[in-house]
Amino acid sequence: MGDAVRVLVVEDEPVLRGLYQDNLQEHGFAVTAAADGQEGLELLRAQAFDVVLLDLNMPRLDGLGLLRHMRAEDMEAEAIVLTATSELETAIEAMKLGAFDYLTKPARLHEMEVVIRKAFDRRQMARENRALRRIVAQREGAPTLIAQSPAMRRLLADVDKVAAADSPVLIQGESGTGKELIARGIVHKSARAGKVFLALNCGAFQDALLESELFGHEKGSFTGALAQKHGLFEVADGGTLFLDEVGEMSTAMQAKLLRVLEEGEIRRVGGTRVAKVNVRVITATNKDLAHEVDAGRFRKDLYYRLNVLSLTLPPLRERPGDIPLLIAHFMGRLAGRRPAKRLSEEALGLLTGYAWPGNIRELENLVERLVVFSENEVIEVADLPPTIRAPAAAAADAAEGEPQSLKDAERIHIAKVLAHCAGNKSRAARILGIDIKTLSAKIKTYGLSP
Repeated sequence: MGDAVRVLVVEDEPVLRGLYQDNLQEHGFAVTAAADGQEGLELLRAQAFDVVLLDLNMPRLDGLGLLRHMRAEDMEAEAIVLTATSELETAIEAMKLGAFDYLTKPARLHEMEVVIRKAFDRRQMARENRALRRIVAQREGAPTLIAQSPAMRRLLADVDKVAAADSPVLIQGESGTGKELIARGIVHKSARAGKVFLALNCGAFQDALLESELFGHEKGSFTGALAQKHGLFEVADGGTLFLDEVGEMSTAMQAKLLRVLEEGEIRRVGGTRVAKVNVRVITATNKDLAHEVDAGRFRKDLYYRLNVLSLTLPPLRERPGDIPLLIAHFMGRLAGRRPAKRLSEEALGLLTGYAWPGNIRELENLVERLVVFSENEVIEVADLPPTIRAPAAAAADAAEGEPQSLKDAERIHIAKVLAHCAGNKSRAARILGIDIKTLSAKIKTYGLSP
């Protein structure tokens, strides 16, 4: 049965209390006894129990009062009430307060053991259901990975290779490049597909909370720990855990993560029991972890543990050929909720030529804004933000304003042609009448985005 079922016996009659405790211990239960409801409540607040066996009629705090405290404080233990035949109405009230079952005195010891095990089974099922709700909230179908550019095609070929292994994976790339999507793609093609996949942003938690999220905690281990909590490593046992922005971890937390990776076991905060876990860890960061190691901000031993297999996502500005496909994908997802819209050729050219410092996340957000706020079916250049239509605006200003230098005129004209060609340098070079090497040099000189 694994670890012994933890039973709290709350009975004010010393003879019965000793009888229950001795019998249950002989049958393999871990038993603690309390002489009344108040003592029982203090024990419940101090440690975790699976099942509480409690008398209804007790001094200081009776069984119903103890049940009310258990429910108000969200204690996970199942309750079984002991009642005299004359107290059956009170026993029914206890059931309404959430008691699992009741036994009439004098309770047969064999029957007591059977009911305790059934109560424990229900507690385990409730715990698993809570874990499943967390899992289902994060589980999705096969991720959609848009890849036409050579850089992304190479990356997806590497994803297939990484998925076939079961080693830790480090994904590096700028913010918004789709690191979690790649992690989901790895899992979907791996032997752990269909099993638990949980994701956590390490940069969103301070050390104490991050430790509790990853490893769980025992009841009473710190202020506010009103109940036992299972950490993500336990919940993801057999599956995959994705730790985003792992470079934000403190060195203290890095040491604790390293221990899990080396030993394959965790210990809850405030606990003493060590639990073995089988979890594939995928990490991601927008930092250069090798540089962080050299600077002393990231542990070298942890870096080598995480960087067994590595992938680097190219920024969106280095894969302009994927931008029209991504735009079509995002618009398709919005089509069911909004009237269908499309981009004019000029607007699409500007979007393709933009540098996208926020990468795919910035592009997705902009597409949704354009679909929501544009009043016409066709989204024109005028609908785009000023930062994106700046090259076109600059060309218009140059046509109407003061004469420009030859250098400025060349820069504006090259930017306009690149936008018109949707970032296709070969096509732009043909229109400009220069070779692609010269065009690339001018793009670099003028700081343009292809």
